[in-house]
Amino acid sequence: MQTGADPAPPSRRIRLTGRAINALVAHAPFTWPLLRGFSHRFWQEQAATWDQRVSRSGPGHLAPLAAALLLVHPEPERALDIGTGLGDGALLMSREFPHARVRGIDLSEEMVRRAQDRIGLDPDGRVAFKVADASALPFEDDSFDLVAQLNMPPFFGEMARVLRPGGFAIVAASWGERTPFYTPDSVLARGFRRAGLDEIERGEAAHGTFFVAQRAS
Repeated sequence: MQTGADPAPPSRRIRLTGRAINALVAHAPFTWPLLRGFSHRFWQEQAATWDQRVSRSGPGHLAPLAAALLLVHPEPERALDIGTGLGDGALLMSREFPHARVRGIDLSEEMVRRAQDRIGLDPDGRVAFKVADASALPFEDDSFDLVAQLNMPPFFGEMARVLRPGGFAIVAASWGERTPFYTPDSVLARGFRRAGLDEIERGEAAHGTFFVAQRAS
């Protein structure tokens, strides 16, 4: 669900809808089943032309995520991109951490199909994509050293569950407060703290913002 040369941010209607969904997920994640169907349909419809949107955005839409990745040390062995869309975040992580195995998940089957087409055959399986719901990640506890998401509502409990001790969580927003799925820093700090993660750093890059937290070792 990735949304910089920065085009005009999404319309006011889309921003308000996204912020409403984001607030519900962040404060009352039990409401997500009521929103899942709408979100799935929306992203399925967007998948066919999403690459055009990303192209118009230019590389700047990834700048907040890229800035946050610089704070991740040591290099992770396994990394997860939640709401990967066409795979831009996952592919960025694979370039930044060339020895890591990277997984990208998205609610939309069409997004995942198109993301997988971008990497073609990968005999080593270093990068792979999977259809999955961020509220119920299909991975065992302590599976990843890094869990990141760009322009997505945060499911704090699931992010913390799949993180190994000492692992990092990143939440980035391409347009900062203008991003439809934007979570204020105060909400991120409180949500991660309750999930057992400590804030490492928050900041800005290009037109966006990022927040980095770490699970206690």
